[in-house]
Amino acid sequence: MPIFAIYKSLQQIALTEFPDIVVQADIIQLPTGDPRKVRLRVIDNSFIDIFISVTGRYSYHWGREQTDAGIIYRHDNAPHKALRYVATYPRHFHDGSEENVTESYISSQPESALREFCEFVRQTLRADTKS
Repeated sequence: MPIFAIYKSLQQIALTEFPDIVVQADIIQLPTGDPRKVRLRVIDNSFIDIFISVTGRYSYHWGREQTDAGIIYRHDNAPHKALRYVATYPRHFHDGSEENVTESYISSQPESALREFCEFVRQTLRADTKS
């Protein structure tokens, strides 16, 4: 599947399956017209950026910098040498900060991974409203 079609699919999944947490979904393009990422606006004014490359690199990043004192959550597979200790290396999860890194078991299929990540966001937002 061409990369732009994957981005369109992710945009549709976000809007149709997660309307309770996603208020807007845009495909951000490079000057060449190629897709750079999908940006989702979340109901708490935070954002999710999804990056998928043709070479298999990915990042599912939830930035709560504006809403929760710089908290971030990110699954990615950037091969940082310092993270070789992570059992799922190069796959890893930034759990709340850049420094707090654990294993990542998110799906390797972009559509499934987005669903898993958005479900994590949904559950985190629900927990926030209960506290």
